[in-house]
Amino acid sequence: MSDDKKRDDYTIEMGERARDDERPPPPPKSPFQPPKSGILNHPMLPVFSYCASSISMTVANKFVLQPGFNLNFFFLCLQSCVCVLAVHTCKTLGFITYRDFSTTEARKWFPVSLLLVGMIYTGSKALQYLSIPVYTIFKNLTIIITAYGEVLLFGSSVSRLTLFSFGLIVLSSVVAAWADISHALASNEGATEAARAQISTLNAGYLWMLFNCFCTTTYVLGMRTRIKITGFKDFDTMFYNNFLTIPVLIIASLVLEDWSSANINVQFPAEGRNRILFAIFVTGIFTVFISYTSAWCVRVTSGATYSMVGALNKIPIAVSGLIFFGDPVTPRSVSAISIGAASGIVYAIAKNQQSAAKADGLPVAKPVVSASNQSARDSMRS
Repeated sequence: MSDDKKRDDYTIEMGERARDDERPPPPPKSPFQPPKSGILNHPMLPVFSYCASSISMTVANKFVLQPGFNLNFFFLCLQSCVCVLAVHTCKTLGFITYRDFSTTEARKWFPVSLLLVGMIYTGSKALQYLSIPVYTIFKNLTIIITAYGEVLLFGSSVSRLTLFSFGLIVLSSVVAAWADISHALASNEGATEAARAQISTLNAGYLWMLFNCFCTTTYVLGMRTRIKITGFKDFDTMFYNNFLTIPVLIIASLVLEDWSSANINVQFPAEGRNRILFAIFVTGIFTVFISYTSAWCVRVTSGATYSMVGALNKIPIAVSGLIFFGDPVTPRSVSAISIGAASGIVYAIAKNQQSAAKADGLPVAKPVVSASNQSARDSMRS
């Protein structure tokens, strides 16, 4: 029930006076509005919550997505179902709010959900073959592709400091790949076949990571365009994304994946089945929690602080792979993590400087738009 409707219910006729005990109760607090004082308003709590949820989700995903796992579409479908159930429960309890399902809006949003399927599937395959530190570092390459996609489609600009951060991102990726391949060769010295098999696995991971970078960019740019059309907020996007991907993932799983009883027993062995299903449940829950803590972090701190937290958060995520999955700790791998974290910090600073320049009304150089690029923009908006 809306606030306006509540106020109408308590309208008093002219000439009457409401006694103190008949006065309407104060309106309920809107979602994402913690108390203005106390521990919930301390900036460390949302920052810690955001970091913890990001790390937990990455570790849980990696726990399920071992190299032999081949039911990725089914895994992603269960994850989406848990997420839809979680956001619906939170809405029922009044913690969050989002629009009710509309067929018209679903048709407008469905292409974005298809792009999301491509992004999360290629991401799951990349994480399956790569270690968490390497996956985290290579994920930064998406920033470069997305930035230039925004230049072409939306007329955004790229500053010199941003270009410098891009250079660090590429350098960290090269060092990470070098560290991975060097460790594979060193750990299998004399065993040529084993070394070839491990390098082949790494190459498959790099290829899936490349696909994921382009799929992520396409999804982000497509979502940005559709949000302007639909006016979706954060939890509108989350609900429609997860709800609309479920039938696509079900069909893809039934058609493309092996549902024989033998394969099911291999993928979900009796001794570890409950742990795997619990990990899938946790990833769905933390999808919601990440969105909540992101909004909480921005509100309690600032956009600049949140950007910096997102950049620094890559360090504990990468370290979690070293702790929980025994990823190799070498000078090269540590250097790659450090350079990757530095690139994120520089990029966050560059974006904050650009935002401040726009807020101050300073002129921002706009790139020259060719006829082909303008045509691409118009097609994205239609």
